[in-house]
Amino acid sequence: MNFDLTEEQIAVRDAARDFARTELLPGVIERDDKQQFPAEQIRKMGELGFMGMMVDPKYNGGGMDTVSYVLAMEELSKVDASCSVAMSVNNSLVCWGLEKFGTEEQKEKYLKRLATGEIIGAFCLSEPEAGSDATSQRTTAEDMGDYYLLNGTKNWITNGSSASVYIVMAQTHVEKGHKGINALIVEKDMPGFVVGKKEDKLGIRGSDTHSLMFTDVKVPKENRIGEDGFGFKFAMTTLNGGRIGIAAQALGIASGAYELALAYAQERKAFGKKIAHHQAIQFKLADMATQIEAARMLCLKAAFLKDQGKDFAQAGSMAKLYASEVAMNVTIEAVQVHGGYGYVKEYHVERLMRDAKITQIYEGTSEIQRIVIARGLLDS
Repeated sequence: MNFDLTEEQIAVRDAARDFARTELLPGVIERDDKQQFPAEQIRKMGELGFMGMMVDPKYNGGGMDTVSYVLAMEELSKVDASCSVAMSVNNSLVCWGLEKFGTEEQKEKYLKRLATGEIIGAFCLSEPEAGSDATSQRTTAEDMGDYYLLNGTKNWITNGSSASVYIVMAQTHVEKGHKGINALIVEKDMPGFVVGKKEDKLGIRGSDTHSLMFTDVKVPKENRIGEDGFGFKFAMTTLNGGRIGIAAQALGIASGAYELALAYAQERKAFGKKIAHHQAIQFKLADMATQIEAARMLCLKAAFLKDQGKDFAQAGSMAKLYASEVAMNVTIEAVQVHGGYGYVKEYHVERLMRDAKITQIYEGTSEIQRIVIARGLLDS
């Protein structure tokens, strides 16, 4: 077992850390307060190669490994989880799915621009009645010969109004259940496609989360990903990798809160000494650091297995489950370490606490992760 990072991985981590501090930190509180999408920051992330890190260079990507992606996600998420979730969706769900399962024409038309951040993508699976039960797709894609006629609604879509390309799961053969679902590439300017209201959220408020409505949208047959009926398998396979990204996001949120709490504990004085010298605070810091390190190991293991071409589904679910729970635990304790100041926006930890909660919900709730993990255990 080798726990040393390569020189390239260290360079990626350091570049992400520097970008987070110099480009994301200024204005992050204001963007959260105003629910402002970080368009300029994401544009710069694209220029630096963060929006298509794992994409083959022949499609304008960085050609990096998943470990490097996890390291970058952690550093960016320490400061601004709204930026990192846009990066995660574009990398893990849209670019990866297109590169692995898309046609050469689809890669040329869409992937090359997505990988550079010239445009960004969205992954559209959830519906008003199809969240954790993703098999219950009500959005339909009627086969009309040369095209599909798309009708329905999608909910909770990250990059909802800012994306140009949307991968939409829709039911074509109702009688086949989940085996009748297709994955279609939809462009924002297709007639009949409407972006709904922006959700007013607890956390990741800079991320633009929207509902989407499709009314008789004509989607060309060449925009289908994979064979007829491949959509559900496409979604589940893609989400396996996406969970690594969200696990890394949760890890970053926890790490950012811990670093702030550690620094504050060494400055703030109470009862005649720095609070870091009080055992009650020391125990909190020790628990936080230990939980974060365990979460980091789970994230890196899942990334390593993916890079080795091995089955990473269970490892990804374990990483996502544990890292998201650590994010909640650590951010709550970080607020507590700050005392009254922790409740004030200026000190950042209350925002990180709010951001942490969503990591237990999206791309598979903690309950769904436990089901995935248990099935893996019982089938082994």
